[in-house]
Amino acid sequence: MLPPSGAQSLCCFAALSRGLHSAVKTKKNIHFELTQALVREPLLYQINRAFDVVVNIRGASVSDEGGFIALELEGEESELQRVMDYLLGQGVKLSEGLGGEARAGGN
Repeated sequence: MLPPSGAQSLCCFAALSRGLHSAVKTKKNIHFELTQALVREPLLYQINRAFDVVVNIRGASVSDEGGFIALELEGEESELQRVMDYLLGQGVKLSEGLGGEARAGGN
């Protein structure tokens, strides 16, 4: 099936061809603290590879002794929760927002 002529029609055709029900994406800011052991772990790499989210680094301070990273994540709510569960499982101290009181992960 070919789209009708005209740029506006092409845009509408592209939207219809993807389907009317696309997943709702949300943004969430998170802040997490890294221990000395976690600094050497490729956490951001793992998030980019394993989860369907867009990662925007909003701030960071990392040294060999530890540090923090503030991220803005964008994706489906369930995927954002999976990222947070992953980080907690790695043992990071995690909080929502770009700073504030953290909750400790397991490990």
